[in-house]
Amino acid sequence: MLNTKIQDAINEQINKELYSAYLYLAMAAYFDANNLPGFAHWMRAQYREETGHAMKFYHYVNERGGRVVLKAIDEPQAEFGSPLKAFEQTLEHEQFVTSLITKLYELALTEKDYATQSLLKWYIDEQVEEEANASYIVETLKMVGEKGNGLILLDRQLAQRE
Repeated sequence: MLNTKIQDAINEQINKELYSAYLYLAMAAYFDANNLPGFAHWMRAQYREETGHAMKFYHYVNERGGRVVLKAIDEPQAEFGSPLKAFEQTLEHEQFVTSLITKLYELALTEKDYATQSLLKWYIDEQVEEEANASYIVETLKMVGEKGNGLILLDRQLAQRE
């Protein structure tokens, strides 16, 4: 049976993962509206990934005999200013999610919940990848600028994400 403290914390994390998905879908809509289909494609893939993260937690709670309780998801913003600003926000958001996962892991350590620690190891590794991907795009945007051929080439590169 899942400890109540762990269950409540994971339910909160499910909400944060779904918010992440919603934020990235809002960013996809922003990029679509600004004629950057590759950026939009990348964000839709990110949306699906974040939804998958939420569902992994969801299934875990159920497998451990817990109860998933869903709460309202905050509304994301609709305007992001520029591709660089959107990806800087993406990187900041991923760093925030990393801090949440770290706190959840610390709780699992305190509660001596070894199964949850094992699950969270996957998320910790995933967050390293998430931050690296966002950081790469931020740094690339800084190099190529936000207009012209460099932006078009990056847009095409981001369209290749599976």
